[in-house]
Amino acid sequence: MKIALVHDYIKEYGGAERVLEALHDAFPKADVYTSVYLPSYLGPHRERFASWNIKTSFLQYIPFKAKLISPFRLLSPIVFSSFDFSSYDVIITSATGAYFPNTLKKGKAKLFCYCHTPPRYLYGYATAREWKKNSFLKILGEFANHILRIVDFNASKNVDVYIANSEEVKGRIQKFYRKEAVVIYPPVQIANRKSQMAHGEKRAFFLTGGRLARAKHIDLIVKACKELKLPLKVFGKAFAGYGEELQEIAKGQERIEFVGEVTDEEKLSLMSGAKAFLFASEDEDFGITPVEAMGQGAPVIAYNSGGVKETVVDGKTGLFFDELNVESLKKAINRLQRIKIDEKGCQKRAKEFDKALFLKKIKAIVAK
Repeated sequence: MKIALVHDYIKEYGGAERVLEALHDAFPKADVYTSVYLPSYLGPHRERFASWNIKTSFLQYIPFKAKLISPFRLLSPIVFSSFDFSSYDVIITSATGAYFPNTLKKGKAKLFCYCHTPPRYLYGYATAREWKKNSFLKILGEFANHILRIVDFNASKNVDVYIANSEEVKGRIQKFYRKEAVVIYPPVQIANRKSQMAHGEKRAFFLTGGRLARAKHIDLIVKACKELKLPLKVFGKAFAGYGEELQEIAKGQERIEFVGEVTDEEKLSLMSGAKAFLFASEDEDFGITPVEAMGQGAPVIAYNSGGVKETVVDGKTGLFFDELNVESLKKAINRLQRIKIDEKGCQKRAKEFDKALFLKKIKAIVAK
């Protein structure tokens, strides 16, 4: 079979890009289509896609494209329908919900969509930017979103097989597209806990991080650890001015450290030295980083919302807090310090989401 992989855009490195990498591992000869490819913005991950055959759209040639990613979504139906897929047997879209890759012209090919979520901004879920605070942008945005919801729904009819990254997202696909989906959890690279850790064998600090966006509510975590005077390390790239806000909140507490973007090796080292991984994301689609933390034996304290409810086992591999506020999180942190979570139990749970299982299931469903 001749296979094409399609991804919204490649500018940042997060869970969706990890899935794209795994899809490429499953089908290493596949061509990769995307609206824009900006390796200079990928930080320590810039070499990950360097050897791939990546085909970009006309947007790649527009000046200041890096600053226009959000408004480009209005053009995405034109962008993806401009690609020629007539020679392919199978097309797999990795749809993060930002753009509309399923608007492509599939020809004779079977179209599989690995759906991370229907577009969050179209259907009322928390997003990285607080665009509704500006009255003018809110009116303009709601009008545009009405049109884009129609585009999105029509594009969903083009898909032959939907693959959801969680039961949470499967429900969203049913609700908004009226289509059934098969659940295949995202690939998580489960590595053994580092015996030689930069932070020593003793778990000495709390940890949070990943893609630092407002919907992740890292500010609640920083505030909680500041009030409890607990050591906290924060890793990852911040978006839309959120990093400066977090730095301001942390002022006066030297035990809160921002370590920036890290390599996979550095991330696993941090997780292996953490007392717990703190996760306050709202309506999370799946949540790869909590599973990675469990793979290093670290318990997870998570907001009881979205896909994380399918991975963390309350009382066994971590704890949930039920209200999205500082006090609720503080209570969960204090409770965790009074109980014992088994490290091996966390690792065993994480192995249920191993990358090898993802590859096996993806290859099977495409072959079928």
